[in-house]
Amino acid sequence: MKDGVNQFDLKGLKVMVIDDSNTIRRSAEIFLLQVGCQVILAEDGFDALAKITDHQPDVIFVDIMMPRLDGYQACALIKKNPKFKSTPVIMLSSKDGLFDRARGRMVGSDEYLTKPFTKDSLLKTVGFHAQKKVA
Repeated sequence: MKDGVNQFDLKGLKVMVIDDSNTIRRSAEIFLLQVGCQVILAEDGFDALAKITDHQPDVIFVDIMMPRLDGYQACALIKKNPKFKSTPVIMLSSKDGLFDRARGRMVGSDEYLTKPFTKDSLLKTVGFHAQKKVA
């Protein structure tokens, strides 16, 4: 994919960001709103599961380390639901270990983005997965 952000219009895409860090949620929200995405924010897995059915996001970013329901558990539950099985779920983590990436794949995640992410890496990831979903 060469410069997928320019090739694929992100306007109107629904992107959910699940993270217990207010800073991460707000950063992602600002980056996504600048390109015209609709943004749904959730503080943890339980909060997210309640909102996913209502909002039906096109792409979901989920932090791994969260209280109550962590990212692995949340991703597994999202992917078990036939309605959201094909929705891309991207794991967010400050850990960049092989084990963490493998565990993310095991629960069905589509990609792994290391924090802190840049605006460019976030938007390229959204564009790539949104394009795949449409194709």
